[in-house]
Amino acid sequence: MDNFEEQGKGGEGVSRRGLLGAAITGGAGAALAPLLGNRAAAAVPASSPSAPPASSAAGMTLHVNGQAHWVEIEPRVTLVDALRDHLGMYGTKKGCDHGQCGACTVLINGVRVNSCLTLAAMHTNEEITTIEGLADGDRLHPVQEAFIEHDGFQCGYCTPGQICSAVGLIHEGHTKTDDQIREGMAGNICRCGAYSNIVDAVKKAMKVS
Repeated sequence: MDNFEEQGKGGEGVSRRGLLGAAITGGAGAALAPLLGNRAAAAVPASSPSAPPASSAAGMTLHVNGQAHWVEIEPRVTLVDALRDHLGMYGTKKGCDHGQCGACTVLINGVRVNSCLTLAAMHTNEEITTIEGLADGDRLHPVQEAFIEHDGFQCGYCTPGQICSAVGLIHEGHTKTDDQIREGMAGNICRCGAYSNIVDAVKKAMKVS
């Protein structure tokens, strides 16, 4: 019989069976403590409070709706969060946050983009247009006017993304048929189901754009 078994019988230390059981359940350190004595404590360095993580915020300029905006944000901040939380442009809605609903659609250099799927830091040298930047003073953009005329919205939550997407779609030139419009707008979800009115609005805006 080895030393582990002998110590187990004498009531001091642990048995080999106890040690194996402790190792399986994650308690091997506690089981070994009587055998190691003060040496175990000496082997563990005293813990020291860790320093707070340094801020990784970086300064950058975002060109939004024709104006330059200086912001200090972390490189991982998405464009939709930068627009809403740092620039106060709440017209761009945050929906699914996975690029599936289209509520966060904005225009980047005239191309429609889901702003929840791209980082703000990637677009410092590009022109970003949100729903707030489409109108010319008090004069609405033709797509905005068409949405009002054809009741292309109900609750209005998806409307900013729908309008930005429609502006981009018209610029792409893929609005010659109803099917093309439906296909082109498929990435923008309307939970109220105003799809037929949206198609009519895009057709009307296409004629006056």
